[in-house]
Amino acid sequence: MTLSNPLLAAAPLIAGLMGPTILGAVPGQQQVDRPAAVQHSAAREALVVEHEAAPGRAEQRRVLGYWTPQRMAAALPIGLLDTVTDGRGLLDPVTGDLLSGMTRHGGVQARPDVSGGHTEINLGRRHQASSRPQASTIGSRWSTGGAVTRTTGRVFLTLAGADFVCSASTVSSASKDLVVTAGHCVKDGQGEWAENWTFVPGYGRGGEQPYGQYAARRMFVAAPWSRSADDNHDVGMVALTTSGGRHVADVVGTQDIAFNARRGGQTYGFGYPADPPYDGDRLVYCAGRLRDDPYKQTHDQGLGCAMTAGSSGGPWMSDFDPMTGRGTITSLSSFKYSDDQHTMYGPYFGEAAKAVYATAERA
Repeated sequence: MTLSNPLLAAAPLIAGLMGPTILGAVPGQQQVDRPAAVQHSAAREALVVEHEAAPGRAEQRRVLGYWTPQRMAAALPIGLLDTVTDGRGLLDPVTGDLLSGMTRHGGVQARPDVSGGHTEINLGRRHQASSRPQASTIGSRWSTGGAVTRTTGRVFLTLAGADFVCSASTVSSASKDLVVTAGHCVKDGQGEWAENWTFVPGYGRGGEQPYGQYAARRMFVAAPWSRSADDNHDVGMVALTTSGGRHVADVVGTQDIAFNARRGGQTYGFGYPADPPYDGDRLVYCAGRLRDDPYKQTHDQGLGCAMTAGSSGGPWMSDFDPMTGRGTITSLSSFKYSDDQHTMYGPYFGEAAKAVYATAERA
């Protein structure tokens, strides 16, 4: 993933798209405005970029067959996507030092910030253990059970010829096949779409897959993410295939999703961090109150969280009930600043994210 300058705002684009569209502009013929519903549909589609991932059963079987236990174990956190190579192996993008081969840990993704002297990286380090839900934690194993242990899962994907991991969650939808994750776990900004995209809900120790695997059918991202990797719109949604003839929602259930929610408030974030001290085999959570980006580089909100790479795309839920494991998804894990590795940032689910959902949920 290439983290871009987040200051590119989508508001002018949205305003332009919502203006009146004229049909029948033929000399001598009366011009007729499109009905409002058609205008809104066209604007929504213009805010969404989609991709057909595995259109037929043969391709879906190939994708599922690709992910052997060995490939899953060797997949890298998505934060290493932009790590460069000089032919000898992966290099640390900050120091230029040679990393120890294609391992699942080590290395960070960084970019210079053109406006303020800060640098963004994909997810930090540190860990706390806990045996019961806490209202405030920067990273504890989730051991309470409930719906979140089924609806949250690991994502396996291929980008630029390398295999990576992210996190995702099922979400309520008309199709009963939808998951939400980070845009950078679906498409490399202006670059290519992910291949071999597979969701494993309830992923467990030693590669346990209690609810099966689900390949991607169609992928959706916000247009500002596809156009310029705008961190304000780092949102992706994926319509899945069925597994054994069953929709993922019928197998594991779903979480609710909301848009244009009140900013701030108590939030629980979940994911499968894979960089040390984590190993990607356990569901981890952070909990606390959201706060605005203090550097004013994005419209994202921050959550005290030390989860590491691999947790990208994991759901953030408000109105979360620790006893049932159910809540409402209002954001997801996206990025960190290098000088504050104890705060995770997630995009605000506004009109662009709503448009992605409205298009994806009926795919």
